[in-house]
Amino acid sequence: MQTELIHTPTDDKKTDALAAAIGCHRIVAHLLVSRGIDSEKEARFFLKPTFERLSNPFDLKDMDKACERIYQAVINREKILIFGDFDADGVTATALILEFLTLVEADVAWYIPHRSKEGYSIQSDHIAMAAETDVDLIITVDCGITSHDAVTLAANEDIDVIVTDHHEPGTTLPKALAVINPKRSDCASGLYFLAGVGVAFFLVMALRKTFRENNLWEKFGEPGLLGFLDLFALGTIGDMVPLINDNRVLCLAGLRQLRKGSRPGIQTLAQAARLDLNQLDADDISFKLVPRINAAGRISHARICVSHLTASHPAQAGPTAELLDQLNLKRQQIEREIVADIERRLERDPSLLDHRLLMLWDAKWEASVLGIAASRLSRKYNRPVILLRVNENLCTGSCRSIGRINIHQVLTAHEDLLVKFGGHAMAAGLTVKTDLLSPLKNALAAHMEDVFSERDLQKAVTVDAELKLEDITLDLALQIDGLKPFGTANPEPLFLCRNLWVASSHIIGNCHRKMVLKAENTDTAVEAMQFNLSDTNDLPNFFGKLLFRLKLNRFKACSPQLIIEEL
Repeated sequence: MQTELIHTPTDDKKTDALAAAIGCHRIVAHLLVSRGIDSEKEARFFLKPTFERLSNPFDLKDMDKACERIYQAVINREKILIFGDFDADGVTATALILEFLTLVEADVAWYIPHRSKEGYSIQSDHIAMAAETDVDLIITVDCGITSHDAVTLAANEDIDVIVTDHHEPGTTLPKALAVINPKRSDCASGLYFLAGVGVAFFLVMALRKTFRENNLWEKFGEPGLLGFLDLFALGTIGDMVPLINDNRVLCLAGLRQLRKGSRPGIQTLAQAARLDLNQLDADDISFKLVPRINAAGRISHARICVSHLTASHPAQAGPTAELLDQLNLKRQQIEREIVADIERRLERDPSLLDHRLLMLWDAKWEASVLGIAASRLSRKYNRPVILLRVNENLCTGSCRSIGRINIHQVLTAHEDLLVKFGGHAMAAGLTVKTDLLSPLKNALAAHMEDVFSERDLQKAVTVDAELKLEDITLDLALQIDGLKPFGTANPEPLFLCRNLWVASSHIIGNCHRKMVLKAENTDTAVEAMQFNLSDTNDLPNFFGKLLFRLKLNRFKACSPQLIIEEL
């Protein structure tokens, strides 16, 4: 089945008006309009955002109660426990609040649960541990919104709990002292796009004001908050939340902070990932730094990362950066072995792909990497994929879906066959009893046949604009670079060009093709790269249609470069 090309609608009147108003390239004006940015004021702010329009952190429901309680805990020398999640969002949020409270010499400790041994979020066993160590106040970060039993038990132990989270709440909230979550129905902040580290940063913003009003900074000296924005950017970009509004403002400032290399943990991690910090962008965070941080929670223990990110000297951070690099290599190897195992199964039994959903399980698979493997397979076969590890009577696993199919809704329709599940449209986790695996697979297969069609499985990509080769200039590449950081709700533009000839070509690194492309009846030539070719023989010398991203060439200053996408 051919890939469907969906062209972004054009509004010539708004595009021309915006291009004239701000003096930008017409293609850039079209990209802004297609993202809902069609006024001169909003466009200028998008291109050059400032802190002036940051939201008031006290607009978040319960923020005032949380700040007052934390202030009392600080001045009364009460014991505070920060409880975080084991992914990049959770560990950056933990590190952020820990560093801030350390500035006022708070009696603060932190805890990250083990992914497979303890599971997600704060639980009753953790409350028992907190009671044994005389904890007075627990602050959850990036978790806690569904931990009703643990919060209730904490109250029975005379431990106050402040929940800070960004995940979807259930029908009721935990009975905590304060629940700071922009997604709760009675929160009017409009900050629904924040990641867990974003909620943590807004808590720190509010605490700084509370401490100022209570003259606490007279003793310690009031800190600036720019130094925390490297953690904000790392966690926010890593969690793939919408990079809009406050997130865009703070991530851009955070990227500038990251490029300074002032945090030893990030400096040494970038070195281990062979990154140039001076040119660090959102892709480097998503594909180089965050996987190394997440590898700790998947293969070992995420507590490594909090210590790493808060290290005060490169000599402390260097060894853990190398460890994280090795854990990521191990994670990649485990993932490759699982995918290879599945590919062999599909080769032996192609009928497994006859259904509109691929669901497989095995006792040998490592549960912590199944989501990554499912993601790779769902992209290749363009259908939802569910992979589970069999463990005695229960199986745990992950789902990944494709554009038109909401996997969370599919699972909800058959929740009677599940022990538990959670997630969103494109990704979910689930637990199922072993003896219900086959009934669940049959029920899901039937559901997919009844509700979805073959068209729902058709691969589709959105093309932002069609360009001629002569449109591809350094000026356009520079202006598109100004739209960064790219991510959720601000995707990197995808362009289409027709009838291009390969003027020259050679293979680098065994599987990457470097080319110079030309069009008929023009002297214009543009450099292009095509990465990770499966076959370097019989490569085409002509492209009737070509999909590509337009970037600045990192290795040749002042030069545009096409990064070719597969049709």
